[in-house]
Amino acid sequence: MTILDGSIVTVAMPAIQHDLGFSPAGLSWMVNAYLIPFGGLLLLAGRLGDLIGRRAMFLAGNAIFTAASLLAGLATGPGVLIAARFLQGVGSALASAVVLGILVTLFSGPAERGKAIAIFSFTGAAGASIGQVLGGVLTDGLSWPWIFLVNVPIGVVTMALAVRALPADRGAGLRAGADVLGAVLVTSGLMLGIYAVVKVEEHGWLSGHTLGLGALSLTLLGGFVARQATARTPLMPLRILRSRNVVGANLAQMLALSGMFAFQVLVALYMQRVLGYGALETGLAMLPAALGIGSISLFASARLAARFGARAVLVTGLAMLVAAMTLLSRVPADATYAVHLLPPMLLISGGGLVLPALATLGMSGARESDAGLASGLFNTTQQVGMAIGVAVLSTMAAGRTGELLAAGTSQAAALTGGYRLAFGVAAGLLVAALAVAVTVLRRPATTETTEQGAAGGQPAASAAAK
Repeated sequence: MTILDGSIVTVAMPAIQHDLGFSPAGLSWMVNAYLIPFGGLLLLAGRLGDLIGRRAMFLAGNAIFTAASLLAGLATGPGVLIAARFLQGVGSALASAVVLGILVTLFSGPAERGKAIAIFSFTGAAGASIGQVLGGVLTDGLSWPWIFLVNVPIGVVTMALAVRALPADRGAGLRAGADVLGAVLVTSGLMLGIYAVVKVEEHGWLSGHTLGLGALSLTLLGGFVARQATARTPLMPLRILRSRNVVGANLAQMLALSGMFAFQVLVALYMQRVLGYGALETGLAMLPAALGIGSISLFASARLAARFGARAVLVTGLAMLVAAMTLLSRVPADATYAVHLLPPMLLISGGGLVLPALATLGMSGARESDAGLASGLFNTTQQVGMAIGVAVLSTMAAGRTGELLAAGTSQAAALTGGYRLAFGVAAGLLVAALAVAVTVLRRPATTETTEQGAAGGQPAASAAAK
């Protein structure tokens, strides 16, 4: 639900604008009002889960998200709907920030943990893949409020199952990390940074708006790091950053998802704006990628990681993604699906190797008491990577298209030229992620040892930092 809701509204936007009277500028807040609190609160929510209990945080997040979904479905004006979307983002952050922390503490053995993370990655990939398709189906078949109302029964069932399935955990208590100043610094810094990024397409990268907010965001985040180095009860103990695998996996994830998210957004735009596909045709055309990512993450990634190590699996998956984006960077304006689009759709299946491997490595250096924090950090870099990727690559594609149109190129050829540039840059970002995976991350034997130490509640970070 939380990942799906980031994209499900995009297809329904015209209907929502017509019914509720949104202005064109206000309509963008349908997405931004969700993404800003979602990305900005993940780190804080993950740490609070360690302090007050991860199950309690998960249930609270689901309750807020479900109630906000009901409010959104019943909204009769733009203000109410935007407020509901903001609350959905808050609930999503609280719930999703602690999920990986719950998994690594419930499943301590490397093999069973690998399977659990593979299923987690599968559900995330499924949510990202079907968001736009489901949005179109619900909007056309019923009406736009149902893209929100469908969350209500799912949320109620989720909470009922969580109460029975998840063991109660008391947490370390707020006194173990009640750094109020640090919480204000990191939350405001992340929210400002994400806001600056999502508004880049409107203001430009070198505008005073973007540069000013970006500088303020970096100043706040720098103040947060300095605060954590001196605070008596830090919100984010800096020992978690001593693990090469934690730092390397988060950096690789930010780069990889900046490129991967371009596939989901820009390929859909290319098929609709250049090739003339409808919403449902676009969803079906992207189905091989979704099925490939889902099946590999669910049935193959854990076994391959157990045999060859998470690092080797990650490198293989990233190489497949680089090949996919390289092929897309050469698509013509008159592409045929079987020749030009199906091969990269199949290669995108490498995401089914990348996502579980990154999650395994990103959580490998966390103590049990820091599992929620590590989970929140991992989800934060995921959201920041996606936001930056969409902002950068969409802006570059639009700029290149404008240049080609000014030179007299046809609209289809100009749009294609813009998308090809974006796909080429995405390939470069994935190459950078591949370089991080090869040079920073530990080799399989060390990683497994580190994971076993973390599973037993020992300080794994020192072993991973060697």
